[in-house]
Amino acid sequence: MVNILLNVVSRIILGVADSLWHTLTLTYVMVWDSTFLLLNTFTFQKRRGSLIPPGRPGHGGQWPEWHPPVASDSRSPCPALNAMANHGILPRDGKNIPFRDMSRAIRETYNFAPTFCFFVPLYMARVLGRSYTHGTVNLADVSLHNGIEHDASLLRHDTFLSPGGDQGKPSRDLIDGFFDSVKGDKVTVDDMSQYSELRRADCRRDNSQFSMNTFQKLFSSSNCATFIRTFGGSIPDLKSWLYDERLPEGWEPAGRAAWGVTMGAFQTTVLRIEAGIRPWESMDSAIGDLGGRYGLPTGERDAKTEGIGERAALLPGWKKAQVNGD
Repeated sequence: MVNILLNVVSRIILGVADSLWHTLTLTYVMVWDSTFLLLNTFTFQKRRGSLIPPGRPGHGGQWPEWHPPVASDSRSPCPALNAMANHGILPRDGKNIPFRDMSRAIRETYNFAPTFCFFVPLYMARVLGRSYTHGTVNLADVSLHNGIEHDASLLRHDTFLSPGGDQGKPSRDLIDGFFDSVKGDKVTVDDMSQYSELRRADCRRDNSQFSMNTFQKLFSSSNCATFIRTFGGSIPDLKSWLYDERLPEGWEPAGRAAWGVTMGAFQTTVLRIEAGIRPWESMDSAIGDLGGRYGLPTGERDAKTEGIGERAALLPGWKKAQVNGD
């Protein structure tokens, strides 16, 4: 009985201490990030060709040779991490990566501020129950459902709907649907909001295990913001990054802030994307198929999208994808 009580008390103390440490860490990161935000305000942006230091991968837009992953390699739901592994910036097998090395690689490759590059791997380590300072991660560990990976991803079918639950490979049909939905010659915040709205409606309809809380919604919109803040909405660059998880030759991050893109600056785009996604109660989930780009047979697609033209007005600027000459 005494041992049980001691165990309960120790768990409570450790839980309180962990929560306090987490709160202090977040406060420190926010203050630190505000400093970089202020420095960026009074500092000129870096010029093209000088964004990545000499001697580092990607200097002058010259990236290490790209190789597609082999069957034994570990890959994640995140194209940003997978691309770094495919180029050898992270270990090509995607395994046993120290969290601290991941922070440095993200910083040098995508020009995020040190705060951003510290916080994201720190969050991964916390969710996985590992030490940020001494721990390592396999990229496939990022597929932990509802820990880091989430439903209604733009690039992957929900874990519950995926054969074998594999989140390490991009779903080409979803990427096709995304580019079909883009209305101009560049990806915009409105495009990201519209496709996110479609994906959430589609997944709510088809996935009986669907779940998405407020944090996961913002996390999803954070992933979307990368399309704008890191790739500048460039469709050719995004196609290389999304389909092949490859950094285009000559590419450099669109964010050129001298101290890197801060969490504060990044969140302005995140909130704009999320604000443009209407509550699911107002939507007709039938339009979540984007005209059947999600692999439905033609007959089933036509049955599920009958009358879709009348309902498409629910989404401003929505256009039906062209499939097989339809």
